[in-house]
Amino acid sequence: MDNIKNPPHYANSEIEPIDYIIKNKLTYCEGNVVKYITRWRKKGGIEDLKKAKQYIDIIIEKEGVLTVTDTKD
Repeated sequence: MDNIKNPPHYANSEIEPIDYIIKNKLTYCEGNVVKYITRWRKKGGIEDLKKAKQYIDIIIEKEGVLTVTDTKD
């Protein structure tokens, strides 16, 4: 098995996370959430869930920031 192109922690996935991420044009943070959620049982365990949560928190923080053209309505 090629650990670079086909790592074992994604071996049983019907859709490779990278293919899903690219096809859906996800941002860096969104892509990392998908990556860590997909592999947590087979690679990083709770640590991967914490990493996914960290990226979710970043997304929430960034989405909650108003820009100059936004209104509070």
